[in-house]
Amino acid sequence: MVEQSAISQLAAAMSDQPAPIYLRVKQAIISQITEGVWKANQRVPSESELVNELGVSRMTINRALRELTSEGYLIRMQGVGTFVVEMKGYTAMLEVHNIAEEIAQRGHRHTSKILSLAEVKADPEQAAVLGLATGHSIFHSVIVHYENDLPVQLEDRLVNPLMAPDYLRQDYDNQTPYTYLMRVAPLTAGEHIVEAVVPDARQRKELLLDEHEPCLLIHRQTWSDAKIVTYAKLLYPGSRYKLLGRFKGHG
Repeated sequence: MVEQSAISQLAAAMSDQPAPIYLRVKQAIISQITEGVWKANQRVPSESELVNELGVSRMTINRALRELTSEGYLIRMQGVGTFVVEMKGYTAMLEVHNIAEEIAQRGHRHTSKILSLAEVKADPEQAAVLGLATGHSIFHSVIVHYENDLPVQLEDRLVNPLMAPDYLRQDYDNQTPYTYLMRVAPLTAGEHIVEAVVPDARQRKELLLDEHEPCLLIHRQTWSDAKIVTYAKLLYPGSRYKLLGRFKGHG
């Protein structure tokens, strides 16, 4: 349930200056966000709550929230609610980092949920990306990573058991796969492919996405001492993440 204080704060922030009511509501919400009164990822009052407490029409509130969503201040998740958008996190496109550390560096809390962790027989495609024979046993994990309880990455990873034999026996509630893999098979090379994709129904459900929201997908293959360690598909909601690359040029 939304705290009553959130609506009281909003009402107090509304200007008395002559302006369309929807615009006054918008400006008050923006001031609550920019001044840090309404925090990133906080659920905001619903349309009904705002209509009842502010004494304005549903059409007015709907227009204000709709425009704030299109302008990037809010994100509306069907069946969940409307939330304050945080400045987009970023992941280094040309580097390999621990997502838990990236999130911690922003002063936020990382958690994760394991969807799958198993030993499987490699099909031809899986075998090819790990440099193994078809039918060879490999490890497969699917994990959702959260930043302040909002899902920001769906990690679908294949692991070469010859390079990381204890992968399935790790506690991924308290460490990321990155932490274990860097300990047993330190990264010496990596390759990335980045593309924009439309997520399927399962991916939308895990990342709490609207039907038409696009995603960024990184295909990442890593080596240790010339041997392939892992192949991962890292799916990021397009509205919540951006990629950062840095390079040095000549002139």
